[in-house]
Amino acid sequence: MTKTSGPVAAFDDAIGRARTAEDAYRALYELTRDTVGVKLFTVMTIDIEAGLARRAYTNDPEAYPTSGTKPIRRDEWFGQMEEGRQPYLATSIPAVKEQFPDHELIASLGCGSVINLPVILGDRLIATINLLDAEGIYSEEHARRTEAELSVPAKLACLVALQEKA
Repeated sequence: MTKTSGPVAAFDDAIGRARTAEDAYRALYELTRDTVGVKLFTVMTIDIEAGLARRAYTNDPEAYPTSGTKPIRRDEWFGQMEEGRQPYLATSIPAVKEQFPDHELIASLGCGSVINLPVILGDRLIATINLLDAEGIYSEEHARRTEAELSVPAKLACLVALQEKA
């Protein structure tokens, strides 16, 4: 039987070989880049009990390093991720500015559209997958497509990452 090709097959191969969280999240980033499209890609892990979020992966470590944690802000955005379990979409700089305190850095990187995808495992929010691209690039259709195409791969990448810690 001939092995298939394309972004999903490449993800399948990469995630099958992944031994570290970095490997798993890189595989997810590459799948995202090759399917939905993304300029800036980050993964934030969520520790509800500790009230902390941590950037676990970034494709731009200079602008968005993976060091440190930040307190979870229980705001509208977080409610949409944790309780609503729906992707968050912002399509313009003004919309980004409303929600993200680092909007100036986001804009300086040429980004103005955001899709945040919640990752739910064991009935808990464990991470968000964050896609950013130029203003106006993402739409409701992109958000739906992101959820449909990346929800299961995001869960798999997070499970591989958690396996490294075990």
